[in-house]
Amino acid sequence: MPSAYQQLALTDLGTPLRDVTFVVLDLETTGGAPDGDGITEIGAVKVRGGEQVGEFHTLVNPNAPIPPYITVLTGITEAMVAPAPRTRDVLPTLLEFLHGAVLVAHNAPFDTGFLKAACHLHGYPWPAPRVLDTAMLARRLLTRDEVPNHKLATLAAYLRTATQPTHRALDDARTTVEVLHFLIGRLGSHKVFTLEETAEFVKAISPEQRRKRHLAEGLPDAPGVYIFRDRDNRPLYVGTSSSISTRVRSYFTAAETRKRMSEMLHMAERVEAVTCAHALEAEVRELRLIAAHKPPYNRRSKYPERVSWLKLTAEAYPRLSIVSALRPDGATYLGPFGSRRVAEAAAAAAHEALPLRQCTLALSTRTTTPACALAELGRCPAPCEHRITTQEYALRAAGPFVAAVAGDPGPVVESLLARIATLADATRYEEAAQVRTRMAALLRAAVRMQRLAAFTTIGELAAARPGPTGGWEIAVVRHGRLVAAGASAPGTHPRRTLEAMMATAETVVPGPGPTPCASAEESERLLAWLERPDVRLVEASHGWEFPAGGAARFGELLAKVDAARSAADPLGGR
Repeated sequence: MPSAYQQLALTDLGTPLRDVTFVVLDLETTGGAPDGDGITEIGAVKVRGGEQVGEFHTLVNPNAPIPPYITVLTGITEAMVAPAPRTRDVLPTLLEFLHGAVLVAHNAPFDTGFLKAACHLHGYPWPAPRVLDTAMLARRLLTRDEVPNHKLATLAAYLRTATQPTHRALDDARTTVEVLHFLIGRLGSHKVFTLEETAEFVKAISPEQRRKRHLAEGLPDAPGVYIFRDRDNRPLYVGTSSSISTRVRSYFTAAETRKRMSEMLHMAERVEAVTCAHALEAEVRELRLIAAHKPPYNRRSKYPERVSWLKLTAEAYPRLSIVSALRPDGATYLGPFGSRRVAEAAAAAAHEALPLRQCTLALSTRTTTPACALAELGRCPAPCEHRITTQEYALRAAGPFVAAVAGDPGPVVESLLARIATLADATRYEEAAQVRTRMAALLRAAVRMQRLAAFTTIGELAAARPGPTGGWEIAVVRHGRLVAAGASAPGTHPRRTLEAMMATAETVVPGPGPTPCASAEESERLLAWLERPDVRLVEASHGWEFPAGGAARFGELLAKVDAARSAADPLGGR
C-alpha cells in the first residue's frame, strides 16, 4: 500500500499526453447550417508523441451549390468538387481514421456539428470521440498581451508556424497541429501532463483553483481520508474516498462549484492523506476526525454528542424526560434522537397512547399532591392524589413504554392508530396527521434502538468481504466500534491477517445503552457494511438476535407514513 506522501507516476493520474493519439481535423463547407451535407473538403492529420503518423485529405461533393463568397475565400469551385465523392461515401473511411483517437479542431463545435449531422443523415453512429478545442485551450494559456485574439491565423503568425492557414482543410489542419504542440508545451508550466487534466484545464475554473492545484500532487491512489489544513495546521475539511488522489483533484476542476468549497480552498495550504485498509475504515476514520476536530467546512457528523434521549425515570410513578446523556441509573431510555424536536414528538406520541403523567414533580407514595388540570380532563390517572396504585401505573403506563422500547411496541402503535382513525372519522385531518407524525417518530426511534442494541451487545465480531482486486477486506468490531481493519493479500489465507488484527485491536470498555463505545452513526455505518450481501460473518462472541415481535416488524407501516407525508408535501417542506 502506498504511503501517504508517495509520489505517483503520471500513469496513475491519467493518460500522459505523449501517449495520446490525436486526429487534428479541419473542414471546409458551403457556409450553411450543418444539415448532413454541405462539406466541401476534409483535412485531417494523425499525430502521437509529437510525431505525425498519418494524413487524410479529400474534396467532397457537397450536393449543393457553392456560394461565390465561399469560392473567393477558399478557392474551391463547383468544378473541383463535381467529380469528388459524396459525404456518405467519405464517412466510413474518415470514421475509421478517427477511431480510437482524440479529435482536435480549432473552434471544434463547428467541425463536430457538421460531422454529427452527416452521420445522422447517412445512418452512421456518431462515435462520440473525446474532443479538444485548440481555440478554447489557447484562451486559457495565452494572454491578451501575447495575442489580440485566438483566431487560427493570429496564433499561426504569433508562433511563426511552418504552415500558414489558407482556408484549405489540409493546410489548416497542419497549422492546427503546430498550434496544438505549442499549447501542450505550455500546459507543462501549469503542471498539466495528462489528457484528463487537460480536459479539466480547458473548462472554466477559478484562479484560486488553478493556483492551488499543486495541493493535489503526491497523494496516494488508495482508500483513505484526506484533510485540508490551513497555514496554522487547523483542519478545514475532512473527506473520504476510495481514491484519495482522484477525489482531491476534483476540488480543482470545473465540476466543483460549491461556494463554501471555494472559501475553503482559499484558506487551504496543504492536504494531509491518511491511507486505510479499505473503504469502511476510511468512512469510520472520517466520522471520528470530523467529531474530534469540528472542521468549519464540514456540515454533517460534526456533533455526534448533540443527541437527545427520551428517559422514563426510575421512580414510583415514572415520567418521561428529555435528556442529553444516557446514564447507568436504572431508568429506561429511548434514542438517540438527532434533535430535541423529534424527541418531543416521540414523547407526545407516548403521552397520546399511554396514561403517563406529564408533571415534573417528585411524587411520594405516602403523601398526596393536588392534581393538575390534566387529571380533571381525564388525560392523567392522577398518581399525585394516589388515584392509581404504583402496580396499576406500572401495568397501564410505564410497562407498555418499556416493552415498546425493548421489545414489542404493538400495543402503543395500536392505540395511536385507533386515535388516528377516530380523528379522521371526525374530519379532524390535521390533528390525525400530527398524531401520525408523532407515532412515526416514536416507532422509528424504537426500530433504530433495537437494531443498535442487538449489534452493540456483541462483545467481538469479525467479518470479511472480497477485495476489489482479490484478497479479503477484514473488520473487527467490539460493542459496535471498529477496533481493527485490515486486508489480506490475494493468494494468502485471511486467517493469518485476522489473527494479527485481533492481537493488536483496540480494547474497549462498554458503557450503558445502545451506543456503548461509539457514536450511533459509526455503529450504523458498520451495520450497513455487515448487511451487504457479499460480506461474510467470520466469528462472533455470541449470537446476533432481534426481538421476534420487535419494532422492525412495523417497517411497512413506517413506509406508508413516509409515502403519505411525501404525497402531502412533495417538496419535502421546502
